[in-house]
Amino acid sequence: MIKPIELVIFDCDGVLVDTERIAMRVQVALGAELGWPLTEGDVIELFIGRSDASVREQVAARLGEGTADVWAKRFEQLHREAVDAGLAPVDGLPEALDAITLPTCVASSGSHEKMRHTLGRTGLYDRFAGRIHSATEVARGKPAPDLFLYAAQRMGVDPAACVVVEDSRPGVEAARAAGMRSFGYAGGMTPGERLEGPGTRVFHDMRDLPGLIAAG
Repeated sequence: MIKPIELVIFDCDGVLVDTERIAMRVQVALGAELGWPLTEGDVIELFIGRSDASVREQVAARLGEGTADVWAKRFEQLHREAVDAGLAPVDGLPEALDAITLPTCVASSGSHEKMRHTLGRTGLYDRFAGRIHSATEVARGKPAPDLFLYAAQRMGVDPAACVVVEDSRPGVEAARAAGMRSFGYAGGMTPGERLEGPGTRVFHDMRDLPGLIAAG
């Protein structure tokens, strides 16, 4: 028997705040600058949805530890500058949050510092303050289930009663590994077909999310 939904777990980048387009531009630019030519498709495949540590490991394996350090520092700087220049919530997200009555939290591959910045710039931080969880708090990032299981434990909810809202393949894979249902948001950078799979409902407009949650 499928348990009723008791908790909605939101990813942050690309689900709450429209940062993935910024990250895409920055990663492609850094690759051109530092010696790893990347297409937008490469960035989606290799980096989107993954933790900073995972990205750094991949860069180090390709270009060496020193370049990986430079890449990480440059990414943080350029990403912050772009966010400060203009960042908005994902289209339709504020309206969706207003209509969702179930408990919510955030579980993101990003650091707490990064989320304070991006959620703060978009006026969303106070909606989730005290219920924000980062991959920096667990042993393994997405697609491992650790972060979502940690968020469920901290919120006191059975994983089987949680639903995850994600926009990346590692994210929906992490939800499946955690035994959670998921809604895959395909209105951003990742094509819907990359989000499809068992227990995942793909959707394209964030305004549809409250109805999907209500339908279970």
